[in-house]
Amino acid sequence: MSDLPRAPRPADVQVWSDQRAGPAVPPADREAVEAVLREVEPEFGYRRLAGPFAATVAVIAGLMSLFHLYTARFGALEALRQRSAHLAFVMAVVFLLYPPRRRHSDQRRFGVLDVVQALVAVGVMLYVFVNQAALAVRAGRLTTLDLAMGVLGVLVVLEAGRRVLGVLPFIALVLLVYPFVGHLLPGALGVPPVTVARVIEHMFFTTEGIFGIPVGVSATFVFMFVLLGAFLERTGLGQLFVDIAMALAGWMTGGPAKVSVLSSAFIGTVSGSSVANVVTDGVFNIPLMKRLGYHPVFAGGVEAATSVGGQLMPPVMGAAAFVMAEFLGVPYLTIAKAAALPAIFYFLAMAMMIHFEAKRLGLRGLPRHELPSVRAILWSRGYLVAPLVFVVGFLLEGYTPVTAAFWGIVVSAAVHVVTVLKTHRGALPARLAAYLQDIWGTLVYGARNAISVAVATAVVGIIIGVVTLTGLGLKFVSLTVALGQHNLFLTLVLVAVACTIIGSGIPTTATYIILAAIAAPAVAQLGVPPLAAHLFIFYFGVIADLTPPDALAAYAAAGIARSDPLRTGLAATRVALAGIVVPFVFVYSPALLLQGASLEAVVTTTLTGVLGVIALAAAASGYLLRPASALERALLLLAAVSLIFHRVTWDVAGAVLLVGVAVIQRLLPRAVLPARRDEPDLERAEAG
Repeated sequence: MSDLPRAPRPADVQVWSDQRAGPAVPPADREAVEAVLREVEPEFGYRRLAGPFAATVAVIAGLMSLFHLYTARFGALEALRQRSAHLAFVMAVVFLLYPPRRRHSDQRRFGVLDVVQALVAVGVMLYVFVNQAALAVRAGRLTTLDLAMGVLGVLVVLEAGRRVLGVLPFIALVLLVYPFVGHLLPGALGVPPVTVARVIEHMFFTTEGIFGIPVGVSATFVFMFVLLGAFLERTGLGQLFVDIAMALAGWMTGGPAKVSVLSSAFIGTVSGSSVANVVTDGVFNIPLMKRLGYHPVFAGGVEAATSVGGQLMPPVMGAAAFVMAEFLGVPYLTIAKAAALPAIFYFLAMAMMIHFEAKRLGLRGLPRHELPSVRAILWSRGYLVAPLVFVVGFLLEGYTPVTAAFWGIVVSAAVHVVTVLKTHRGALPARLAAYLQDIWGTLVYGARNAISVAVATAVVGIIIGVVTLTGLGLKFVSLTVALGQHNLFLTLVLVAVACTIIGSGIPTTATYIILAAIAAPAVAQLGVPPLAAHLFIFYFGVIADLTPPDALAAYAAAGIARSDPLRTGLAATRVALAGIVVPFVFVYSPALLLQGASLEAVVTTTLTGVLGVIALAAAASGYLLRPASALERALLLLAAVSLIFHRVTWDVAGAVLLVGVAVIQRLLPRAVLPARRDEPDLERAEAG
């Protein structure tokens, strides 16, 4: 879709190094990044349409955005109608934009068969939209036409998922067979026989299957916040955050890597997308890290590890957070407040890993004279923060996330007027035309960005439908608790492993939905508050984006760093290692989630959690005050584990171990090791 209207960075927003006398940082070729992603991720295997074909898809995508803006302002339709209309737009875009085979992604046009498939897909969705009332009246007594449309509906959703998502629809297809063969299975896995009509009705004509809560969230909250992110990208807010992060942290030890931490945290407040974070600030941070001596593999790993954290950072977070609010029946603001401290912990863990690694390798920051001034940045572009301020203000005042996103989009559109006035010259009509063209391009771009999440929620609805129809979730809960031997820590480890395995092949949102249905109840059954159980799954679903073989954020970063994707994914996993302590901390110390805890409990939990993160980062990197011996690393790891469990004796023991290692390193310093690199710079190796 490269020839469809896009939302590029405004021309007036300069890279920080362009404003100073220091050397400029050449941005990586984004087309090269997309080429890498097209090879490994079906979501990026869309056609590169041109001419009237691109215009056709752009019109559908733009109308999709306008439909959601209308329902956000004047109220959503009935559940089935809102969701079926949402999927009608999604299916039209998918079948015209995505080819049946990924190797055909270089096509500049779609064919007659694609148009027919799109019309069939839209037709079955509109059948639900038009006949919603009649279907409710004859529930359980479907006509032959109803059944035929239901079968077609399930098939088109699976086919759309195959084109966009890869492995997820095959998982759904396998599970879809379970209701028909379950009565043949022995023991706990057996289920009573289920008729074909019952399965079709459950999957396609109720809010328990395809049109369930996940699609409902996609059709309201998620789409609006994805569209808001597109508008904020258009105004240049992401680049503003990158520049501020550079000014604040660029001079520190390992400066560009710490800039990645700050900028990813800032950008994560508005994007909620790992790849968007990588592409937005990685094109500047990764070349800088390489320039200062970081190996390309490690530079890409740092960017990937920090970028996935954007899904954890309020107020926007990732799409799964909105689904979580619906599953738990709590306001989204409750989720955002609970996620605030854990998100800060995650980025603190990244910063400590990077700091210790930079100290160990002797890597310095950038000269201060090459860096911009925070005051100058805010003076020239501080107004770009206005939409985000409005969104947070609306949420704090108790408005729904949809309302907050709507007015954030309105304010973003107003702010963009300033950008147009700065970048376009000529008469007022010409400027007005340029402004309207930009707004239309952003509507199209936002709808395009929402497609993968919408398709994932529709496909995962089939999985959830099987779980609710057969009671498979309860069986999985019993099995998980039995395997964990009713031990909380062991059960958490099993769930974390399941999240990592499942999440390595499917999107974060789908991972969360699946595990929330079948694993969260197992954790909650052992006395963990439901919110903590769901956030635990959410965290490990996000971290799964880093783990090979299917690590989308790592592949994007590898494309920029020109490094090996597998090694970059392994490096990202190592950098994020300290972050894995965070979910265990808030499970054992729910006070970290700010849910009815006393100030004393919050302060104590925060302090011990910070110490645990520092200990684990030092153990993983092999450096605290100086390079650590094997024994010192073992003691640091033991300290980190001790600080996870919120018990006074464990906390004291962990703190004593950490302080003890620090004292030993201070009193018995080794000879200072020369600055070195674990691996030679890739370019130098090739040159040699």
